[in-house]
Amino acid sequence: MPNTFPTEFTPWMAALGGLLIGLAASLLLLSGGRIAGVSGICGRLLARSTGDRGWRLCFLAGLPLGALAVGAFRGGLPIQIAASPVALVVAGLLVGFGTQLGNGCTSGHGVCGLARGSRRSLAATLTFMASAAITVFLTRHVVGG
Repeated sequence: MPNTFPTEFTPWMAALGGLLIGLAASLLLLSGGRIAGVSGICGRLLARSTGDRGWRLCFLAGLPLGALAVGAFRGGLPIQIAASPVALVVAGLLVGFGTQLGNGCTSGHGVCGLARGSRRSLAATLTFMASAAITVFLTRHVVGG
């Protein structure tokens, strides 16, 4: 199955995005001692009386708002969703299960944990990256065609 999505890789934009992710993670760690693990931030937002809902809501709101700001600056973002709603729900549930199983997500382990030199985060990152590569191969070359 050929890739039908336009891919525009620009090293400068990728580097800028990486710098901004690192800056956000660093600021969160330095300002409040918090790890920028999105699944943990989201999951603890739903916990009873945590007392820190404000910064969690701001952090999570900043994710789509940042994308909207970039889209406004660049004159729009071409977004195509090729999966069915059922596939999206199943994928979301599997990701949620994986973040619980791995005690963290790509941002918590892959960005913050690796930056701190955590061996546990290295193992988790290698595991979910390998799982992602296998999933893409199977869906594109075995199941999809």
